[in-house]
Amino acid sequence: MPDDIRNVHTALSMITEPWQPHRLTSINDYDVKVVKLQGEFTWHTHPETDELFLVLSGVLTIQMRDRDVVLHPNDVYVVPRGVEHCPMASEEVHAILIEPQGTVNTGDAGGDLTSPLRELDGS
Repeated sequence: MPDDIRNVHTALSMITEPWQPHRLTSINDYDVKVVKLQGEFTWHTHPETDELFLVLSGVLTIQMRDRDVVLHPNDVYVVPRGVEHCPMASEEVHAILIEPQGTVNTGDAGGDLTSPLRELDGS
């Protein structure tokens, strides 16, 4: 059905602030989210789930306590469940995240950068 088609670039153009994930679509019990990333996020873990990052544009560094993972366009990386990490982007990054529905962007850390999952219609 044509109404079910989502365009990633159009979705990203609707996002005005970094670190605010928007649901692109859902599959089974997972959300596929689009997000713009810029600056340094907060150190956090997701104790119950892995987190998949797919970088579409820009360079994303995922800091971990024992190493950094640097992702370039078209790179995919999965942060294993329970691993403390802190995404960082010196310039704007466009990315897709895949996580179970209900996963909070700041994991167990909370704080000022906690953002509810937004819908692409602006809600």
